Amino acid sequence: MKDLKELGAIIEKEIGNLTYPKAPELLYDPIEYIMGLQGKRMRPLLVLMAHQLFDENLEKALPPAIAIELFHNFTLLHDDIMDNAPLRRGNPTVHEKWNSNVAILSGDTMMIQSYQLMAKVDSNSLKDVIDVFSKAALEVCEGQQLDMDFETQDKVELVDYMKMIEYKTAVLLAASLKIGAIISGGNKEQQNHLYQFGLNMGIAFQLKDDLLDAFGNHKDFGKQVGGDILSNKKTFLYLKALQLADDSTKMKLQDYYTNSNNSERKVNVVKDIFKNLNIQKHTIDMMKAYYTKAMKHLDAIDSDNKAPLILFSEKLMERIS
Repeated sequence: MKDLKELGAIIEKEIGNLTYPKAPELLYDPIEYIMGLQGKRMRPLLVLMAHQLFDENLEKALPPAIAIELFHNFTLLHDDIMDNAPLRRGNPTVHEKWNSNVAILSGDTMMIQSYQLMAKVDSNSLKDVIDVFSKAALEVCEGQQLDMDFETQDKVELVDYMKMIEYKTAVLLAASLKIGAIISGGNKEQQNHLYQFGLNMGIAFQLKDDLLDAFGNHKDFGKQVGGDILSNKKTFLYLKALQLADDSTKMKLQDYYTNSNNSERKVNVVKDIFKNLNIQKHTIDMMKAYYTKAMKHLDAIDSDNKAPLILFSEKLMERIS
């Protein structure tokens, strides 16, 4: 069994071995750029970790693992345009470094490349893998559309937000685990437990991302701190604050989220409201609830190779209290 560090080295080596056509440069250079930025590589790691639960020979897991990382990064290129985000992993986003048209077309190419790699899966499991991957890919797009819809909707319920982050973030993590289990011979029950583990862990991860967007360190976070507030994104923090605020505070918060004020003062005022309502603790408590649910599904799987997944889960939850 390989540990997280060894699995991470395998993923980085595979990504480093990816080759790109020399032309057109404006199509392939941005792909090489975004894939070269050091990220968490959570999704390909999950493929490998799930695979080695049932089969420690990881060779056949590598193409789908890299396929999922390509797909994930394709979504980032397009999401960053929609969010007008200046930074990704502490570096300029592709549309900032080049332009939006370049980012759109390079992203489209990455999506095609991801399916090309996924098609290298053994024919015996290819249909099941493609079905899981395609379902997750479609739900990611649905989640992104819901996210954009919420920006212009006056009223968004917390339950609707939780469904959105399930689709936009969690389903691809869940699919990564299920695909790893499928190609390694895990049975249906094991596949489903891994999917639910990933789904709940993915929701916990997105809640942490929401929290870090408001209260994280710019250097550690790798993105613009306060970006969700500046973009008037109705995150868990905002929606929970609306639930808990008195009428005066609620009106003040809603006013800041219905104007185009993109100042540092806006970020600071909204963060003060969050602090006064103890929103950080509410977010952490919700994260812990999903984490606990996720671990019950992992506990249900009988394997001697769960240590990397347990450590991965613990790393997700660290530095939040």
